[in-house]
Amino acid sequence: MRETSGHNASSGRRNRLGDEKSPYLQQHAENPVDWYPWGDEAFERARTEDRPIFLSIGYSTCHWCHVMERESFEDEDVASLLNGSFVCIKVDREERPDIDGVYMDAAMLMSGRGGWPLTIMMTPEGAPFFAGTYLPRESRFGMTGMLEILPRVAELWRTRRAELVDTSERVAAALRAEGEATSTADALEFDTDPSGSASGRTQLGTAILNEGCAALADSFDDRHGGFGDAPKFPSPHNLLFLLRCHARTGDERQLLMVTRTLTAMRRGGIYDHVGFGFHRYSTDARWLVPHFEKMLYDQALLLMAYTDAWRATGDPLFERTVRETAEYVLRDMTDPSGAFYSAEDADSEGVEGKFYVWTEDELRDALGADASAVGRRFGVRPGGNFSDESTGEPAGANILHLPGPPRQREEHGPAASGPHAESGLSWEQARLRLFKARSLRVRPGRDDKILTDWNGLMIAALARAGCALDAPGLTRAAESAADHILCRARDQRGRLLHRIRGGEAGLAGLADDYAFMAWGLLELYNASLEPAWLEAAVRLTEELIARFWDDERGGFFLTAHDGERLLVRQRKVHDGAIPSANSVALSNLLRLAHLAGRSEFEMHAELILRAFDADVRSYPAAFTHLLSGLDRAVAPSPTVVIVGVPDAEDTRAMISAARSASLTETHVLFAHADSSSTDRRLLEKLAPFVSGMGVREVCATAYVCRGRSCSDPVTDPEDVVRLIADPDPASDGTP
Repeated sequence: MRETSGHNASSGRRNRLGDEKSPYLQQHAENPVDWYPWGDEAFERARTEDRPIFLSIGYSTCHWCHVMERESFEDEDVASLLNGSFVCIKVDREERPDIDGVYMDAAMLMSGRGGWPLTIMMTPEGAPFFAGTYLPRESRFGMTGMLEILPRVAELWRTRRAELVDTSERVAAALRAEGEATSTADALEFDTDPSGSASGRTQLGTAILNEGCAALADSFDDRHGGFGDAPKFPSPHNLLFLLRCHARTGDERQLLMVTRTLTAMRRGGIYDHVGFGFHRYSTDARWLVPHFEKMLYDQALLLMAYTDAWRATGDPLFERTVRETAEYVLRDMTDPSGAFYSAEDADSEGVEGKFYVWTEDELRDALGADASAVGRRFGVRPGGNFSDESTGEPAGANILHLPGPPRQREEHGPAASGPHAESGLSWEQARLRLFKARSLRVRPGRDDKILTDWNGLMIAALARAGCALDAPGLTRAAESAADHILCRARDQRGRLLHRIRGGEAGLAGLADDYAFMAWGLLELYNASLEPAWLEAAVRLTEELIARFWDDERGGFFLTAHDGERLLVRQRKVHDGAIPSANSVALSNLLRLAHLAGRSEFEMHAELILRAFDADVRSYPAAFTHLLSGLDRAVAPSPTVVIVGVPDAEDTRAMISAARSASLTETHVLFAHADSSSTDRRLLEKLAPFVSGMGVREVCATAYVCRGRSCSDPVTDPEDVVRLIADPDPASDGTP
């Protein structure tokens, strides 16, 4: 097992980080290093004292950040070197993804690799001349240690500064050039015919969607699921894109890649079989040995992937996983306010994964005579079922997982219900005993800051799951979180803020905050059909355009026009651990264009695709969430306006028919039959084209709209399904 620090030395001294809100910065508050938070004070001191800056970026649940703290930042010798020659700055990458993004790009440019902890040495102007990740205290295994590199850099700063400054200027220039690169595309036309027979020149259309699907297929691991070799990341946006590809093409291979991956993860050690939820990623190819931290965004995106996969297949394993993962989030990651915490650590008692693994003796103490049967089912071995990363020897403990190929009836746990073959104890009974025993252990630390963007993802996931599974409790949880964010994560001008902790909101909102929250609100509207959520999504999208749009090249900057000026103002589109703001905004804009009839939203969506056209064509598989948006553009879903009495049986039947008619989302608007009702007036304000749409024959009535025209009104749910699947070309236009 990997040992780590307890995060804080017990020296009793506190540096400048003690008053910061970030749990990560507070972990370093008692280091002997004279840390500064990011801000003018640190840069002013560097300029005044003519010192280089040592910038360290990480996050509170980062395993190797803990290791580097224990080895180096709690060490008096390292601290003396840092304090004597540098101005030292600590940054929480989750609080300041804008800062992290700039210097991670610098690290990739300078060394070809990145990760956390991220270590940057730079001029007082913020231009980097050295970039690395984890650095040990002393040199070993080809890694230069802090005790060696810090004096060397300090000496170079004194004697050969011109070379360091020249390097920093070249790096800064390269970063700016990369940020200013523009697409050469001068036109964009959507190919709406899957056969490729549409006339005109196509730059982004079905061909690029097919290329993205093919690239994922080329890297798919047929044996274990997932893409590529170890380490393996969940990458749920890849799976969501493949589900859209399958819905468009009917290609069973695309669906198989999704189902095999989701099944393998659910059965593997990356899934917490006792307490539910997913760990960050797998260090091996077969999903057995994870890095044990649990991130809110992984739970959110995987909830969406399992929800959509269940809609496509009806597999009860996927539904069970949705419900269990939501249970974990609502039990362990939810603040009393209703909003969601950021993460849980991998480490407890100085050891990564100790909270989650089991020895045979521990299983026996918890389960008694049933321990052997449960242990066999979950791959438990006397000496442990995985190797210690640092020694390669058996770790002496076991990660619970379901080894071997899925078995009939046992694919949903050892047994979804009732006793399994070798024990009279049902899996749920066994799990509850294990859960109770585990609750007596020292629990990993929890990062309890509330991030607006990640909350937007979880709101979207719970609302989507609540709608698909007819689980109103999940929708209500999403509504509670959305209420809190929209009320509390605001500045005096009503603009979104990025972080809430200890009841205090702060840090200017970024494009991710606006785009992800708008996504959550759109899913909430789809689940509840309450027009207030649609209105909030429209308002956030309008502000996103007003404050973040690149007027020269198209697309959204990460920071607002009046935000802090960093070395580079980034405009990201690559989909990493989470999708980019531009990718999410593309889908939001297209959905809102249909729901609200806003042609300017559709125009901005087209300009996003034009802005990043060359990037996407160079390697489509790196932009799968953006490709999901492109799929919405080339094969737009219809908008179904349903007019009726809320909660009436015929209204519910019509809504259900509209939602179930397609594997991809159908845009649904609900208009109260009473034209004088508050909700009806608000909806007509948001979507003026619904004005005049009323009920026919005193029944719930539907209008199926495509583009700028709508079908004749229908009152039979089967007609709605037919019109969605096979639109009537003889429609006489908008009523």
